[in-house]
Amino acid sequence: MTHQTVLGFDFGSKCIGVAVGQTVTHTASPLSVVKAQAGTPNWDDVNSLITHWKPDALMVGMPFAKDGSEQDITRAAKKFCDQLRERYGLKVYEIDERFTTKEARQCLFEQGGYRALDKSSVDEWSAKLIVESGLHMLEAP
Repeated sequence: MTHQTVLGFDFGSKCIGVAVGQTVTHTASPLSVVKAQAGTPNWDDVNSLITHWKPDALMVGMPFAKDGSEQDITRAAKKFCDQLRERYGLKVYEIDERFTTKEARQCLFEQGGYRALDKSSVDEWSAKLIVESGLHMLEAP
């Protein structure tokens, strides 16, 4: 795979964590949080991120239930994916994100204790984990 930049989103009805990653090292970095109202993001903020990073593709975490079934938030995340495809004409990968929030909280706690566990940091780190998971998945034979 050639060098590509990917933006990843940890979808939520009030906050959407954002991370940027790239295909050379399969790593990502937390970026920011986009505010949302009832699952509708602040599209001006999303536009700014797309314009600044010029991603080759997007990744969105799919919040399935623990048993893999869809729930209301899963359907809202799929709608968000459809909107991203329509608005930006980019490939949008849907990444299973079960347990990323738990893993993000654990990583942040190890780095800075309870003070590091603010909602924005968890959302950004979850997006980072989604991107890294997606990048590794794309490279798998």
